[in-house]
Amino acid sequence: MNYRNFLIVSIYMLFHSLSGQEKRDYEIHTIAFYNVENLFDTIDNPETFDDDRTATGKDVWNDEKYRSKIENISRVLSEVGKETTKEPPTIIGLCEIENRQVLEDLITHPNLKDLHYGIIHYDSPDERGIDVAFLYRKQSFQPIDSKARKLVIYEADNPGKRDYTRDQLVVSGLLNKEEMYFIVNHWPSRGGGEARSAYKREKAAFLNKRIIDSLVKLNPEAKIISMGDFNDDPTNKSFKKVLNAKSSKESLSSSELFNPMEKMLKQGKGSLAYRDSWNLFDQFYMTGNLVQANNSGFQFYQAGIFNKPYLITTTGQFKGYPARTYGYSGYEGGYSDHFPVYIYLIRALNYNKKAP
Repeated sequence: MNYRNFLIVSIYMLFHSLSGQEKRDYEIHTIAFYNVENLFDTIDNPETFDDDRTATGKDVWNDEKYRSKIENISRVLSEVGKETTKEPPTIIGLCEIENRQVLEDLITHPNLKDLHYGIIHYDSPDERGIDVAFLYRKQSFQPIDSKARKLVIYEADNPGKRDYTRDQLVVSGLLNKEEMYFIVNHWPSRGGGEARSAYKREKAAFLNKRIIDSLVKLNPEAKIISMGDFNDDPTNKSFKKVLNAKSSKESLSSSELFNPMEKMLKQGKGSLAYRDSWNLFDQFYMTGNLVQANNSGFQFYQAGIFNKPYLITTTGQFKGYPARTYGYSGYEGGYSDHFPVYIYLIRALNYNKKAP
């Protein structure tokens, strides 16, 4: 194992036993997710509704604005989780990207170029042409397989009309030689109202549950992490009823799902703001075997929201909100209308080293 590729951290674990304090060394990785708010190129795609994000469109989306957007997003991605790990994220999930070319422009920007990110991306049938994507640092993660799972939804008031939306991207691979599974999501929006559109996100949750169940059926020990902009909070029906996600690690079985973001929401934390209230649509949840005390290999350590001061609007009506690229007043030149979220995964390197 090449220890240069990750930080070794020392964490003191307290045990209620005669051994007292025990010191363990861990490797640590950041897994990040970011809704990048319409990262479009400037070229009109006649097959999608991307006209606003062109030089002649409503947003007057030109090369200068595009280059600024790439600069901004690449900076953020290079810094998520770095305070703890001293390294940029090992794995990044993205949504609201238009195509593979914007991903290529992103990972070859000087902020990210030397980190050698790989790309997994499929074009989805979304009407606006936005997709999800998966980036990974090649020295730490080796993909084994990937699939784009279609989410087929029909309009409630017009059963013959399909609502074309984003795929759910499923990636399996080796994180420093340990097999892991990731799902990247961007569930249907709340357009038309939260209650009226809820069935769409519940359909997305059913698909996600089927994916997870199928992976576990093939490999009962599968460690699965689902991430994304779910357009629902951790307390909504899609999470609590369909996925049956738990907010507590206590008595959690390996087949149940744990969502560390629910407690964060109840503490008043959020990744986006609307009408003077915070939502936590951007989330991670995972199979119980990533949080069980007797778990060997990688385990969940901590979740967070990356909301550094430079990502926050400092003046005006939306002071305190994420500093976005476009707002109600037009072009603002910010980053995104969402904050990135992240989790840390850790894996013990030694088990018997005693603390002094």
